Amino acid sequence: MEPVARFRRYLDDAEVPYHLIRHQHDIHARATAAHTDTPLDDFAKTVFLMVDDEPAIAVVPASREVALSKVRRGLDAGSVRKARETEIEALCPDCEVGAAPPFGPIYGIPVYVSHMIAGDEEITFNGGDHEHAFRMRFDDFERLVRPTVLRLCKHDDV
Repeated sequence: MEPVARFRRYLDDAEVPYHLIRHQHDIHARATAAHTDTPLDDFAKTVFLMVDDEPAIAVVPASREVALSKVRRGLDAGSVRKARETEIEALCPDCEVGAAPPFGPIYGIPVYVSHMIAGDEEITFNGGDHEHAFRMRFDDFERLVRPTVLRLCKHDDV
């Protein structure tokens, strides 16, 4: 099953309202935000991490970068690094690399969301390929995914 259809079924089965947005092919969150008319701070970038050698998903605004040291401190972890492309492919074989949505429960992966996104009314994120994005209310995303809210970004203390 193609990834977009799988994620639509996931949301439909959970009775979560969403908008599916088709956009021109791109591979960077900043470009996808622009192509979906989403402010950079409201586009949720999915970043795969390895926390003490276990996979995790960090969800941060497209305008920001993950601060691995903050993740390590926030989770009281021994080590945190970005996942390698081969690890991401193994974790989410049905998605194009760099286009996975932040639906960790589908893959048995914990999700950590930046406090900068947790306050948003809506979020937009990749839909599994480089030509689709989903937009939904953050409250619905939170109910479905049950992420832990943390300070995850460089320069997010302001």
